[in-house]
Amino acid sequence: MAMELNISQKQSQVMIMTPQLQYAIKLLQLNQMELTEEIYQEMMENPLLDLTPPGDSAEAAGQTAMPDPGYDQSPETPPEPDQFAEASGSSEENIREEFDWENYFGEYSSSPSTTLGTGSHESPEDQPSFDTFTASRTSLTDHLTWQWGFSAISPEDYKRGQEIIGNIDDDGYLVASLEELAALCGSTVSEIEETLSRIQELDPAGVAARDLSECLILQLRRLDLENGLAAEICRHHLRLLEKKDLPGLCKALQCEKEQATAAIETLRSLDPRPARAYALNDPIYVTPDVFISKIGADYVITLNEDGLPRLKFNKAYRRLLSDRSASDETRKYLKEKLKGAQNLIKSINQRQRTIYRVTESIFKFQEDFLDKGVDYLKPLVLRDVAEELGCHESTISRVTTNKYVGTPRGVFELKYFFDNSISRFQGDSLSSESVKNRIKQIIGGEDPTKPLSDQRIVEILQGSNINIARRTVAKYRELLGFGSSAERRQMF
Repeated sequence: MAMELNISQKQSQVMIMTPQLQYAIKLLQLNQMELTEEIYQEMMENPLLDLTPPGDSAEAAGQTAMPDPGYDQSPETPPEPDQFAEASGSSEENIREEFDWENYFGEYSSSPSTTLGTGSHESPEDQPSFDTFTASRTSLTDHLTWQWGFSAISPEDYKRGQEIIGNIDDDGYLVASLEELAALCGSTVSEIEETLSRIQELDPAGVAARDLSECLILQLRRLDLENGLAAEICRHHLRLLEKKDLPGLCKALQCEKEQATAAIETLRSLDPRPARAYALNDPIYVTPDVFISKIGADYVITLNEDGLPRLKFNKAYRRLLSDRSASDETRKYLKEKLKGAQNLIKSINQRQRTIYRVTESIFKFQEDFLDKGVDYLKPLVLRDVAEELGCHESTISRVTTNKYVGTPRGVFELKYFFDNSISRFQGDSLSSESVKNRIKQIIGGEDPTKPLSDQRIVEILQGSNINIARRTVAKYRELLGFGSSAERRQMF
């Protein structure tokens, strides 16, 4: 059969990832803090954007603010259908100069800005600095160095002590060997060991130990218990203590049960990480992106927009854009930057509306959680929300990743409410989170001297109409941070 070449036309629709759409997707997956950083970065690169000073408003400047951004935060009036997929088309529109974009971000502030009175201070420079009201924190290295300055007996001894202090980790343990320290200081091992023994006498008790046994013995030495049963356990029988083998300890120590129990209680009063009080790691706080509060009988969704920079357009550059005498190159540059600013504002507006709609949809499914707690979480997957909102699952995934919601039940990541199902013998399925909560309650109520095995927990759950396997219970128990029954067992 002969081969022929033909020309034909075919019409099809395809979605093109324009730069504007890519940028809108990027903003969508940012959390509150990341969005704030992105806005500040855009301000540095775009001269048309300025930060509105605290206390400024569109009314104070004699200007007209933009209308509402387009989403309604009241549950009775749902926002208009999501047009996130059409974000790229908005940037192709002509720039409508009849709108005043000044102070547009005033609409994003959920509470009015206030300026604190300065009292008798004439200028901000005269006001006390923030450091005046904060307590300074001393690191372990600084604390030990300060003490060692009074204890060193010679410059060489001081140098050896500094090397030792510099090799103590955040828990207070020495992480370098004596041979390594001797090579660093140009000293003998015996000299390093003598200096180390005096470093170990500094505060906190147990610091500069080389292992757990030495750390506990150093603390017992401060209590004049270095030769007691507790010290004997530290030197030779920590393995039995780890296994919680009280009969084995009594046999190894050749003592009565009461004596071994008293020694174990003494060890419990010691600190296996003596330097924890000097840790400088600050806690990481979660800023919710959206809040749900109960007003009367209804739950109200409120987007958290506190802290978002309030932007305005630079007046000088706006006048220059309207100046017909400006060069074509200048006007072209400013139009590009104005278009970028417009795209930023519209993308943020769309991001806020999408987060609102996704949160609203999630809690249509999970309203029982708000009323009754974790035990009433329902199984939910991304597809359920995507189908209700008429968008792709990837959009729901971006919205819920690394974003948090503040509820009357606490602060949760939005992904927390998407969960696998655990079947019942009869009735509707449960979410895995509610089953984890049941396991946590069961373990919390067990006898510490006779902890429940995984198989026994399975039997209790099955008695509550939950069909679950033992390996699933073991998996959930480990995710909750509980050890096995042998690890949870207490001696007395």
